[in-house]
Amino acid sequence: MLRLDAAVLKTCLQGYVVGSTTEDKPLVPQVGIETPESAAGIPAIIEVVHQVKEKAGISRSVKGLLKMNQLDGFDCPGCAWPEVSGKRKKMEFCENGAKAFADEATRKHIAPEFFERHSLAELEQQSGQWLNEQGRLTQPMVKKPGSDYYTPITWFSAYELIGKHLNGLNSPDQAAFYTSGRTSNEAAFLWQLFVRQFGTNNMPDCSNMCHESSGAGLTEVIGTGKGTVRLSDFDHADAIFILGQNPGSNHPRMLATLQKAKQRGAKIVSINPLNETGLRNFKNPQTMQGLLGKGTDLADLHLPVRINGDVALLQGLCKCILEAEALQPGKVLAHKFIAEHTQGFDAFADHVMATSWDEIVAASGVEELQIRAAAVIAIEAKNTICCWAMGLTQHKNAVANIQEIINFLLLRGNLGRTGAGACPVRGHSNVQGDRTMGVWEKPEQAFLDRLGQRFKFTPPARPGFDTVNTIHAMADGRVQVLIALGGNFLAATPDTAYTAEAVSKCKLTVQLSTKLNRSHIITGEAALILPVLGRSEMDMQNEGEQFVTVENSMGVVSMSRGYLSPASEFLRSEVAVVAEMAEATVGARSETKWRKFADDYHLIRDEIGLVIPGFTDFNDILYEEGSLELPHGVRDELRFDNAPGKALFTLHEIQPPQVPEGHYLMMTIRSHDQFNTTVYTQNDRYRGISENRHVVFMHPQDIAAATGLAADVQVDITSHHEGATRSMRGFTIVPFNIPMGCVATYYPETNPLIPVKHVADGSNTPAYKSVVVSLKRSGV
Repeated sequence: MLRLDAAVLKTCLQGYVVGSTTEDKPLVPQVGIETPESAAGIPAIIEVVHQVKEKAGISRSVKGLLKMNQLDGFDCPGCAWPEVSGKRKKMEFCENGAKAFADEATRKHIAPEFFERHSLAELEQQSGQWLNEQGRLTQPMVKKPGSDYYTPITWFSAYELIGKHLNGLNSPDQAAFYTSGRTSNEAAFLWQLFVRQFGTNNMPDCSNMCHESSGAGLTEVIGTGKGTVRLSDFDHADAIFILGQNPGSNHPRMLATLQKAKQRGAKIVSINPLNETGLRNFKNPQTMQGLLGKGTDLADLHLPVRINGDVALLQGLCKCILEAEALQPGKVLAHKFIAEHTQGFDAFADHVMATSWDEIVAASGVEELQIRAAAVIAIEAKNTICCWAMGLTQHKNAVANIQEIINFLLLRGNLGRTGAGACPVRGHSNVQGDRTMGVWEKPEQAFLDRLGQRFKFTPPARPGFDTVNTIHAMADGRVQVLIALGGNFLAATPDTAYTAEAVSKCKLTVQLSTKLNRSHIITGEAALILPVLGRSEMDMQNEGEQFVTVENSMGVVSMSRGYLSPASEFLRSEVAVVAEMAEATVGARSETKWRKFADDYHLIRDEIGLVIPGFTDFNDILYEEGSLELPHGVRDELRFDNAPGKALFTLHEIQPPQVPEGHYLMMTIRSHDQFNTTVYTQNDRYRGISENRHVVFMHPQDIAAATGLAADVQVDITSHHEGATRSMRGFTIVPFNIPMGCVATYYPETNPLIPVKHVADGSNTPAYKSVVVSLKRSGV
């Protein structure tokens, strides 16, 4: 571990001492609403007991939760944070995982009579939370053209209807097939095979709206779209930088990993507009200290970056490292690594050194001293890991954000070695696995060649539609059928009014779902609801009980076997539904034995092993080892599979969003009581919010400076993009510790404000995290 000498340290910090308390030199003044100082602890236990008791019942929940994330159990339907290898604790779940389980295992069911009582017009007036609370879907339902009601339909008739619509299209490209991150590897592989045998690559997925920017940015500069670390690397990291991520609410099991690293002596730096509770202090509810003690302080330093100020801040960190190298030549930069494994260093160094501190501070919103303090932590760390989530990936310059992280890591050689690397943290349990299985609108030709050779057909080579382009294609009539394998397409996508109108123009919409959501209410002329098994439920097929597999954020594939009795005898597995849809649509012209795959998932895994690299002997390894770690060129061999065969330093100009006077930059955020689009309650205890998600978080000084605004006042929010405006009414102002000029609102409630054309360069991801808005007092 490098220690800067006193003179260099003084120059880098200009008087600030690393480790000084906030009482000695406050770096981030606390203002606004009072929030808890600790995450988890006893409140988490109380909330878990309440949720499981009210929804699934204690007995059913105990049975299920003790199997969650276990080697012989089922994978959490929530986030994709990995489990430890080998022996696991009896309770391998977090508060939010327990909520997700209870929501899926609820005792409330929706029978056909529900749809007799409620028209779609009536259901459209209900909130997404209310729809979800009605319980599990239990029978296939159809909405016929011209009707405002769903009625029961047999599975056979549903498949027949799908096949008729798909085969009646003028072109396969008139259909789009959406995929949720909850989908298993087996279902995803069969899905993309079906879609490509049908004749299109129109496979939008949820990754298009979250980590697509990570994949695009990483692939260009290091040759892979996946993170480069193992979970065990956190045991060897000296510094962990967490950017644009709120693990306390979105990846709570990550807190235990950070706690272990912190107790070992690692330094943690949080870079985010909000100083989130989960990174301040963690009370592990599975330890006595967590229950009765003061918990573990996590972040040593928090940098309150302005929304979309990450490129500037990361360049500031790099500038500090380059300055330190100039003061202590040969001791700061990883010269041998840079010379042997990278390209473009000289141009990058010149670019960063020519960038002034005034520009960096103005664009990032973070004081130079704070950036220098973070840089010293990075310089003195032998091994550094950078973690990030959608706070970096949902901006117009999101790809640049990701590539600046790689620039930062390359300077000190923090790739391809133990305890160091890049860690994009995925928000859904198999979103990474779906992409590995080939669910992508822009497949590589080598993959298509292997797929076609194995299944004796010629896959389409032309790129398909991603999520945003699917919306546009539905709007102008190019896509007439939308089939969704899980998820909540309408709630998750931007520009809700535009998207709803686009969906309604379809001839047929189909949803494979466990719970009722907004996408069942806003439909095409005809619509199908196909109820499927949940992750926690037993999957019995003709060849006996089946299991599926999922891939976590770090490239480890594991088995998932449900244990609870299905919510209804009419439920089908996703694999079975995909197989029957394929049989009804392409069965007559395909050599694939679709129903045999549905009978025995081992057969699907055998095919995966023959088509997708890294899965050779897939079934055997699962039974022998319990999991499969996929190969990774950068992590395993320090090999970069991009065009130059080296990691690339990239140049990015600092381009702050143009925010007119009297306007603000808005980001959407998730609460502690939701998972993606599923909202459990109107509360957010980590931010002090109770019974109201229609709020706008705002700095007190911005509130005071704005005419007619005050705490607790209701305002209308208007977004502005390329001359167009979108407005929503009735949001309550909440004073909060957020950078001035910035505001935050909850997702998905404010998705109607997100312009569908406001997307990330290079990934086409909607820019949910940086939208220009104005506020006006309601009723004025």
